[in-house]
Amino acid sequence: MEIERKYLVDSIPANLANYESVEIEQGYLCTSPTLRIRRMGDSFILTVKEHLVTSSSAIHNREEEFALSADAYIRLKNKCEGRMVCKTRYKIPLVDGLIAELDIFHAEHDGLRLVEVEFPNTAVADAFVPPSWFGPDVSSDPHYRNSYLAFN
Repeated sequence: MEIERKYLVDSIPANLANYESVEIEQGYLCTSPTLRIRRMGDSFILTVKEHLVTSSSAIHNREEEFALSADAYIRLKNKCEGRMVCKTRYKIPLVDGLIAELDIFHAEHDGLRLVEVEFPNTAVADAFVPPSWFGPDVSSDPHYRNSYLAFN
């Protein structure tokens, strides 16, 4: 189970180059349920994701990931609908062992900046107070889902 909240970004942390980063390219074979392929650095992953409706402000997904070969990734990439979503992801440590995953988008979505935080449970997600560099919470706005971005 994945429990996360998603925010726009008001300002980029000044020392961004000091954090771990990876280039990501992802595409969608289906959106209900979500079937996504992703190249993350030198790794290739097929993800099956199902959005769960809850009363929490956080996003809840059932998610399973499967390793792919580079060849399988390329074959599936040719079958993706919409466009590939390209971004650089930075992992930024927060308080209490939480990690902010800052995504800076490229290509068609150049300039878009989103940050996600995954939580161990709903109570922690609902009590989370974002750092000052986070912008508005867009967790419940479907326009900021990567699957939406692939088609719009």
